[in-house]
Amino acid sequence: MKVIFVGAGPGNPALLTVKAKELLENCVCSVYAGSLVSGEVVSLISSSAEKYDSAGMNLDDIVAVYKEAKEKEIDVVRLHTGDPSIYGAILEQMNELDKLGIVYEIVPGVSSFQAAAAALKIELTVPEKSQTIILTRIAGRTPVPESQDISELAKSGATFCIFLSVQDISGVVDKLLPHYGAGCPSAVVYRASWPDQQIVRGLLCDIAKKTIDNGIKKTAIIVVGDALSREHAVSKLYDRNFSHQYRKAEGEK
Repeated sequence: MKVIFVGAGPGNPALLTVKAKELLENCVCSVYAGSLVSGEVVSLISSSAEKYDSAGMNLDDIVAVYKEAKEKEIDVVRLHTGDPSIYGAILEQMNELDKLGIVYEIVPGVSSFQAAAAALKIELTVPEKSQTIILTRIAGRTPVPESQDISELAKSGATFCIFLSVQDISGVVDKLLPHYGAGCPSAVVYRASWPDQQIVRGLLCDIAKKTIDNGIKKTAIIVVGDALSREHAVSKLYDRNFSHQYRKAEGEK
């Protein structure tokens, strides 16, 4: 018996991995994040499977399902939104499974920040502007270390993909403005890849107002940085005068 933590992807079932889809269709017991995972993905869970919506469960409730499954000697598919390794709250579950001697594995999924970049049709890393992506959030019920506050991270000039923070987008903007400037390209992607996906584009000086005016208060990624602009230096990767181990220089044999 084992627990399999499965990344549900950003919402569109077509973005599930092949392995994730097979596990859902053949599982006999599943715990899923009903408040976050799309209904289309949940519908792929075998109709005969035991199903538990973790939206109304605490850690003890979830662990109780694992214990019962161990007694029945059946596997459990634990379905998490996006990729389980990013704000998935799987650490405490794995610690409890270790105590119980239950084996587990993780199946990665497409994260919402990747789906947001696809929706925006941008490359998050661009030559001479940003070669670093910061995945972060503002403090809420879960505190953020002082050294990892957005205002500190902003000194890097990296591309920001900010989770779980759109409810205080004005606060996010206040922290970024001193480092990125009012004219920095910004965007908010609500429910990336879902049928009701919504994209709000703007500058750092007006993205908060535009987001609020569109009624977006949750389930959205904030993307900030020069990567959102299309005016950048060209990559060296396909420069005809640039050679590397995968492409021989002109005339090289």
